Amino acid sequence: MIIRTLGAGAGGGLPQWNCGCPQCRAARAGEIAAMTQSSLALSADGQAWVLLNASPDLRQQLAATPALHPRGLRDSPVAAVVLTNADVDHIAGLLSLREKTPFRLFATASTLTVLAENAVFAVLDPALVTPVAITLDQPFCPLPGLEIIAYAVPGKVALYLEGPEVETRAMGEQTIGLRIVQGGRVLHYLPGCADLPDWLCDRLTEADLLLFDGTVWADDDMQRSGTGAKTGARMGHLAMSGPEGSLARLAGLTARRVYTHINNTNPVLLPGAPERAALFAAGWELAADGMEIVL
Repeated sequence: MIIRTLGAGAGGGLPQWNCGCPQCRAARAGEIAAMTQSSLALSADGQAWVLLNASPDLRQQLAATPALHPRGLRDSPVAAVVLTNADVDHIAGLLSLREKTPFRLFATASTLTVLAENAVFAVLDPALVTPVAITLDQPFCPLPGLEIIAYAVPGKVALYLEGPEVETRAMGEQTIGLRIVQGGRVLHYLPGCADLPDWLCDRLTEADLLLFDGTVWADDDMQRSGTGAKTGARMGHLAMSGPEGSLARLAGLTARRVYTHINNTNPVLLPGAPERAALFAAGWELAADGMEIVL
């Protein structure tokens, strides 16, 4: 299985267009690498590819990845897209795939309904783009030799779908993790996750590779940096640090562990930060745009 990180950043990427935090300043100065918004590409054979989420930066990401370039006059090695939720930073890139090339679009029924009810996504020609509803806990194969099982993880609905009351750790179709298997090797992909209950920690013990939600270091990253009022929990993301954070909760895993969907305000992005040193000491890695792993 070939795993290519197209974008490692959370919503807004790095640098975020309107942010002057230390991480964004460092990215603008070329001191740390910029990040586009979260998306992944997978292949079983290096020929046909499936995208996991379609970020607003997808056109740029495809252009930066030769394996995803057309091989003929009018085609694409991208055969399918799988969505893990209906967040803007995971669906907006679908609009960049509107130029009359076929692919299958896998998502839960509730996410497909969100797309169907928004007229802008009608630019995806229904004669060419085939929606396929994911049934939780049932396997499907977006590519030959690549099996995926989607499962509910704690999370919330997309920001633009929120009502007066928001359940940030809801279980259902609004936020899913993906178990991906090829040749007996197992990848778990959870770019958004609000909590790590015991059952989920147990489920992840089988992983050979885990790509997990790295949005915030501490729940109050944005408040402490002066960039916003929302906590990580309110945004539907679990902090890395703390006794209930992902570093502590997943300390017993033997899998290769990589954080992705990293927010611009997360201090782990700075090379000299103690938070970054603590992350590496715990055996974790940070995803980066263009990072490739062969599993």
